[in-house]
Amino acid sequence: MRPMQGVSFGGRYELDSRIAIGGMGEVWEATDHVIGRTVAIKILKDEYMGDPGFLERFRAEARHAALVNHEGIASVFDYGEENGSAFLVMELVPGEALSTVLEREGSLSSDKTLDIVAQTASALQAAHAAGLVHRDIKPGNLLITPDGRVKITDFGIARIADQVPLTATGQVMGTVQYLSPEQASGHPASPATDIYSLGIVAYESVAGKRPFTGESQVAIAMAQINEQPPPLPPTVSDPVQKLILAMIAKKPDERPATASAVARAASALRRGDLAAAHAAVPAIAGGSVDEVTQLLTPAGGDTATLLLPAGGAAAAGIAAAGVPAADAAALDDAAAADTKRKRNRWTWPLVALIVLLLLVLGFGIAALFANDDEPTPAPTTPTPAQTTPTPEPSTPEPSTPASINVDDLGLTGRTCEDALAVAEEAGLLNVTCSPGNPAPDEGQVGQVYSVVPLGNVFPEDTVTLTAYGDQSPLSEPAAPTIQSNGQTVTSVTAGSTVQVMWSTYQCPAGLTASSYTLEASGGLFTTNSQSTASFGANQRPASLQVGDSGVVSVTYTVTCSGEGADRPSPQSPEAAATIQPVATTPPANGSGNGNGNSGSGNNSGSGNNNGNGNNNG
Repeated sequence: MRPMQGVSFGGRYELDSRIAIGGMGEVWEATDHVIGRTVAIKILKDEYMGDPGFLERFRAEARHAALVNHEGIASVFDYGEENGSAFLVMELVPGEALSTVLEREGSLSSDKTLDIVAQTASALQAAHAAGLVHRDIKPGNLLITPDGRVKITDFGIARIADQVPLTATGQVMGTVQYLSPEQASGHPASPATDIYSLGIVAYESVAGKRPFTGESQVAIAMAQINEQPPPLPPTVSDPVQKLILAMIAKKPDERPATASAVARAASALRRGDLAAAHAAVPAIAGGSVDEVTQLLTPAGGDTATLLLPAGGAAAAGIAAAGVPAADAAALDDAAAADTKRKRNRWTWPLVALIVLLLLVLGFGIAALFANDDEPTPAPTTPTPAQTTPTPEPSTPEPSTPASINVDDLGLTGRTCEDALAVAEEAGLLNVTCSPGNPAPDEGQVGQVYSVVPLGNVFPEDTVTLTAYGDQSPLSEPAAPTIQSNGQTVTSVTAGSTVQVMWSTYQCPAGLTASSYTLEASGGLFTTNSQSTASFGANQRPASLQVGDSGVVSVTYTVTCSGEGADRPSPQSPEAAATIQPVATTPPANGSGNGNGNSGSGNNSGSGNNNGNGNNNG
């Protein structure tokens, strides 16, 4: 069945408007006419219905998502197959994908990134507790609602830990830019795999770019296995950097122990509690786990190639992520050559170091023998002299600088300029202020809303302030449609009742579409018998009584609400339909009849066009 507006699936889900087209199918906004709610329905493309692998993966998405009940995972309501189509009914999540946010804004503040990491990790912990590994965490699968909540979607390639995967042995699924080293090497996925992918998302969010790039998918996968990520921007605080680098450690056992630990650490860093963050992820207090390992590993050891599997498993694994087979087959040779170069690189520096140590040792022995040949001076007995001790001036011991309580400075609610001046006057030396989320209302533009860390800090500690940026502009809503019997029409009958349908409006981050105000010309809304009426987000469609003649038209505006502020959108384009008069049926000819008096006379009638009869007796 071809998806199109007005078509129903499962006898209850009527398609309203298409939201997106993906690799496996299309996602539509639909109305559930049984319980009267708006849902999202994902429909598998017709060309994949005959492929058992794709169909089973689609069914798996329904099963896997249904295993977990968490506010951070998009709920699955129903699944069905009919008329050659398979469909999955899900919770309709208002908002946009993180990939869209990053494409528009470039990068995010550390506070916003930690918020996304904490929410996503908490949801992943629920999935891991149910034995489920997502295997494809990436910005495109993280939906951000207008009020800042995160929803994980697309469990299509997830698998249960003890289940046989849908792909062949040695192959992996996932997006290569967010693929963990063990996935790229053909090893099984684990909860640590999702933590690594989330770490790559966090790196991209604060840096504005992915850590590993290349000219081909093979090159990117090899970088995931062997290369260290470039340094993060200096604007990212040291504890946040250490958390992200711990999440993308090459070895799974060197990453945070659980997704729950990541969530606790990210939340603690947001509120400035470094002790709690360190308790959750110990790597936050020390150097990068990978850097320490690299420095302590002898040259020519097995560590450099530990993640490259024997027998070409790495090539097979990366090939499953869409890499050409010819490129994937060359992976083992490239890895072997890379290992040999690493051994040769250390040979001559080690030889030079040994020679230098021998020379130093030789000079030291020669100096000892030379000192033995010199005569030893005879001991002398000093004559004590009467001296009056002179008091030496005492040197005061350096005092430890006093800590400063950031909470007492009242930085929140001030402009960046005022907040920086207050912090400097209090003795803080390293304070920065940068724009963050769009302001919920015009009066809060430029005001500080986040201070990290809070509590007591020393003057040289780094304190990061985040202020509201300019308000996000509200876009023009899509045009409504006038419908009759579920079909869009351009002409209507005078006095009839039609339905007005409109699309869900996406308000800027932090705001939610609270009402839709419709204005009609040439008709009245049945809810209040007025030409203007307001409706909630889920009160579609609106019924409209058509006038007697002319044209009926409808436009609407949207009210976006949040944090005590309401913002109206621009007016939508107009939907119009011509009003046709009610068709009348003319009377038939010869409808008259003759009437006579009862008696003995003859009675004959003749009808005329006016229906009057002539009477003769």
